Amino acid sequence: MGSMKKTNFAPYTYEDRPLFGLDVGHSIVRVFQLQPGKPKAKIVGYGEITFDSSAIENGVITKPEELAKAIQKLFKHSLVGDITTNRVAIALPIARAFTRSLELPTLNDKELLQTINTEVEQYIPAAADSLYVDYNSVKTGKDKWATFIVAMPRRIVDSYVTLCRLLGLEVVVVQTSSGADATLFSQDSQSDLPSVLVNFGSTSADITVFDKNPIVSGTAACGGEEITDLIAKALNVTKREAIIIKTKYGLGYSKKQKQIEEALAPNLGVLIREIQRSIRYYDERSKSKRKIAQIVIMGGGANMPGLADYLTNSLRMPVRAFDPTNFIDFGHLQPISIGDRMSYVTAAGLSSIGPSEVF
Repeated sequence: MGSMKKTNFAPYTYEDRPLFGLDVGHSIVRVFQLQPGKPKAKIVGYGEITFDSSAIENGVITKPEELAKAIQKLFKHSLVGDITTNRVAIALPIARAFTRSLELPTLNDKELLQTINTEVEQYIPAAADSLYVDYNSVKTGKDKWATFIVAMPRRIVDSYVTLCRLLGLEVVVVQTSSGADATLFSQDSQSDLPSVLVNFGSTSADITVFDKNPIVSGTAACGGEEITDLIAKALNVTKREAIIIKTKYGLGYSKKQKQIEEALAPNLGVLIREIQRSIRYYDERSKSKRKIAQIVIMGGGANMPGLADYLTNSLRMPVRAFDPTNFIDFGHLQPISIGDRMSYVTAAGLSSIGPSEVF
């Protein structure tokens, strides 16, 4: 993410060298490298490792040396396959970003930058010089452009770059987590339908309206850790036992189904309202009159049994899970376990970025 650089749409001639995706979560780092191919990209290497979550505060990596040691351990001992390049695409937490969507007429570069500067100064609650600002523009009609602005605190971006320097990595792409998710989702056979993408992380769920490109993003406080805690409290079990119950039964049929549903209802209610708000936002501003056709869930928390059915019934809209391994050839490498596949969406999305998108 650079200052006022238009990404994802301008061609860029650069030596076609590989890169890998680095996804730093709340307490887990995941890496992923793909080799382009037809009909599917081939996996080169992947892996994950946990770290002490105290290394990150309010989105800023405050203990880069500590986190770098964990990632070095991952590279040395925990990879399936190999990471063959030091060129990296990194994901920034969309929950820490400021976003804004605009409908604009055709403007020259100077006029567009002036308009974006004005929007940032008027509507984003942070000093402009404390932010990195990026934007995507997509033509939506004759003399009409949809422009999606993302502003990220410099302290967050710089801390990720510092981490990569400690690891001897060359940062070639900086993207929000939701942008990386959208990159991979664009390969889906139903990505032509207006959709809401919901990525369940450990502490929150990222919500992105996708219509050919990300339109607007938000976050709901509905993470996997809180769901675990709510199940543990409702059933009077340990956290370890709650994780097993969540993974095996979740919201699906079991003797404790009603208890679990009642315990999670307030938490999932927050998520449902945020999804509905995002759909209303899209409906009110969409000039194409296309309607949201589906909700697509992904991320580690999306593995919970019964979640898709629960959301389908609550939202009265089709909800389905998104498996990133559908677009990947594992060759001779051990495939990612079924329970972990959706956790790799962001890292896989980063590694899917093509040379023409690298600046």
